[in-house]
Amino acid sequence: MNAKRILYALVREAGIGVALVLICIFFMIAAPKFASPLNFTNILTQISINTVISVGMTFVILLGGIDLSVGSVLALATIVAGKTIASETLPVWLAIVLAILFSIVVSALCGLFNGFVAETWKIHSFIVTLGMLNIARGAALQISESRTIFMFPAAFNRFGTKTVLGIPVIFLMALALVLIGSFILSRSVFGRMIYAIGNNEEAVRLSGHNTALYKVIAFVLCGATVGIAAIMYMLRLNIASPILGVGFELNAIAAVVIGGTSMSGGKGSLIGTFLGACIMGVLNNGLLLIGMGDFARQMVTGFIIVAAVVLDTYRAKLSIKFQYS
Repeated sequence: MNAKRILYALVREAGIGVALVLICIFFMIAAPKFASPLNFTNILTQISINTVISVGMTFVILLGGIDLSVGSVLALATIVAGKTIASETLPVWLAIVLAILFSIVVSALCGLFNGFVAETWKIHSFIVTLGMLNIARGAALQISESRTIFMFPAAFNRFGTKTVLGIPVIFLMALALVLIGSFILSRSVFGRMIYAIGNNEEAVRLSGHNTALYKVIAFVLCGATVGIAAIMYMLRLNIASPILGVGFELNAIAAVVIGGTSMSGGKGSLIGTFLGACIMGVLNNGLLLIGMGDFARQMVTGFIIVAAVVLDTYRAKLSIKFQYS
């Protein structure tokens, strides 16, 4: 049984990888600039933030939940971090350290709120996170007085543009987070419980485990990854704004679902999520290079989400066949 599940997972992720390669080949032919080293670096930079957010989203979706507030929470985190970095009363190094800490803590607290409310009053996370979407956005606008924050320290700006062997540092940060998250899901008791709850929460509860605690922790982890993504966004663009992050939740959900994680929970992996984020980034970049406008690309993203959900139903049937064949 386990061997069949492993085989199914390998086939599923291999299929996503093949799709990514085919998309790349198409854009290499359709847009000659697509294959340039500079554009390759741009793609890696562009997918980094969505990858990090998608890591946290994967934990939540594996439990059968969803977090619609990640974009607004990211905006709030950038404002909190931006105000800290821009402070003239703190040494530069201390301001940067505190900014990173505050960004992660504020985002994790938003995740804690989402998980606590959803589990205490048994409200679907869709509704709770929809409320947090407005709370966080309003808080970001209120704290910043609707103003964009910029003029960060030179050391902070320089780090955001660094590369290692031509690979952007922020992409390496995203990749490291994927590997850490993948290790947690596949090698830890917590990860096994996430899968178990996603497959059959009632059975896990009857076995004596506090399922609500695991769900709350998953939302906290999702929030924390958003805080990390907020710092990465500031490193990339050197701004903090209360209007950032619009639509980020859709991109993250799309990456997770395209990567093979079931919306009903219990099935999926972070490697698949990473490949899904790569597909989203390559599509966005390639469509831009062939001259497709912002509105059209947004429509394509919407169609991809729908297609991924439809495909998920067929993947579920295939999984059942693998388990009982």
